[in-house]
Amino acid sequence: MDQEASRKGRERLRRAASRTVELLPRRRDWTHIAAGRDLTAGVMVGLVALPLALGFGVSSGMGAGAGLVTAIVAGALAAVFGGSRVQVSGPTGAMTVVLVPIIATYGRDGVLVVGLLAGLILIGLGYLGAGRFIRYVPIPVVEGFTVGIAVIIALQQIPAVLGVRVHADNVLVLTFRAVESWAADPVWAPLAVTIGVALGVLALARVAPRFPGSLVAVAVATAANATLDWGAAPIGHIPSGLPAPSLPTVQFADLDALLLPAIAVAALAALESLLSATVADAMSVGQRHDSNRELVGQGLANLGAPLFGGIPATAAIARTAVNVRSGAASRLAALTHSLVLLLVALVATRWVAEIPLAALAGVLIATAVQMVKVSSLGALLRSTRGDAAVLAVTAVATIVVDLVTAVLVGLVVAGFFALQQTAKAARLDEVPLDETDHTDEERSLLDEQIIAYRIDGPLFFAAAHDFLLELAEISHVRVVVLRMSRVTTIDATGASVLADTIGRLEGRGITVLLSGVQPLHERVLSELGVYDRLAHERHLFTTTPEAIAHARLHASRVAHTPTHDTRS
Repeated sequence: MDQEASRKGRERLRRAASRTVELLPRRRDWTHIAAGRDLTAGVMVGLVALPLALGFGVSSGMGAGAGLVTAIVAGALAAVFGGSRVQVSGPTGAMTVVLVPIIATYGRDGVLVVGLLAGLILIGLGYLGAGRFIRYVPIPVVEGFTVGIAVIIALQQIPAVLGVRVHADNVLVLTFRAVESWAADPVWAPLAVTIGVALGVLALARVAPRFPGSLVAVAVATAANATLDWGAAPIGHIPSGLPAPSLPTVQFADLDALLLPAIAVAALAALESLLSATVADAMSVGQRHDSNRELVGQGLANLGAPLFGGIPATAAIARTAVNVRSGAASRLAALTHSLVLLLVALVATRWVAEIPLAALAGVLIATAVQMVKVSSLGALLRSTRGDAAVLAVTAVATIVVDLVTAVLVGLVVAGFFALQQTAKAARLDEVPLDETDHTDEERSLLDEQIIAYRIDGPLFFAAAHDFLLELAEISHVRVVVLRMSRVTTIDATGASVLADTIGRLEGRGITVLLSGVQPLHERVLSELGVYDRLAHERHLFTTTPEAIAHARLHASRVAHTPTHDTRS
């Protein structure tokens, strides 16, 4: 016994070691390097990422420096340990939406602890192989989620756009308070800066998509604000370089309260990162990401960033797209992006601190506009009522409630419409005995008061009631043969309704025979009492011809038996 337990223990250790090796970096991760293209792409993405990192740091409430640190540390760790060669990670608009209420409730250290916990959760998800579940998220949910995030990012910028300082947990309340405060004492300079930067970014993106238009627009706005003394408030002091790593301080009792926000952050990081990796695969030739390694890489990124004062991070779809379009071939490009930002943090924070908050707001509003693809959005809204409803519900829930709840609600609504469509596909048909025309034989069976039905498709809670309860009302026959070979799915509800239908028919003296039950369905039919409702255990047949032969024998016997004994 001890030897067997020891053997099993060694086998578990071997599997765990093998699983760990699968999730770690390997030499072939760096076999696709094209130094020229990768370095060029990395510099380009770094320039694009700089204003975004600063803006999302400010939007989160942790400050521009936290956003820059996150882009450097999380970007480098995810580049090395992640599951995609071309993915770029850092602070994102979706993540800042989640972080705002967390920092309002638990403060800066609470956000850092949430990041650490989320990192551990992501590593655990990757180790357990949860990456494969991303394929089950429907496109309307993704699009609705994206639209909702875009709206929230834009609304979050309203205080900076109007040059006012207001706070609120809910973005709609925040917007209302900002407009109310500005109306009492209007200031026009920040609004003008935001509009100019947003229009400049969108125009340059259309004319020269690979050009770092956001950086140019921010630089021009910063120079104009300083030279012409417009009075738009700047970012303010940003610490130079990377701070020394340290653990955040938090009361042990607060860990329970922080666990739920950490789960929300981890869920968002997993969802956004895997969606971004899927987009990267579609944009690049031969690129196929490892979803579980990507979760582990994002987990390590979220463990590393908070140690240096950064915020939780995720893969960034926009920056990843810039990376791919700029010709990135390997992880070197994303790593170069982090090095470019580190160089900025070491030597250029004095100039970065002069960037107007309104200019960063313009970059983020332009980013929000670019997130919404009008063509794909219109196609989904026109496709089916179900897709349109899922998209709209997910978008509204994202804005009104929170992102993780919105995705869950979207999945539930999408599941409802999927079940509805699946239920419509289930049919109960009176059919020929095989694929050829046997009209005469069918008529002969009817003359003998025998009828055969074939159930096609799923027999589950959304599909079972209507046609099976209609079947229960059949009269003027002696035997009903139910052909089960084309049933694709049976659940407890479907089996229970089938048992009830058989019981009703048998109770009226109509014998029911089952044919072609698939082996994988036998257990649920047996456990839910379907077989118990049959008049006799021999009323279960492998093939339809066998069932028909027995039905004829039974009908003949009933016709000549005054007591109409249905047992045979």
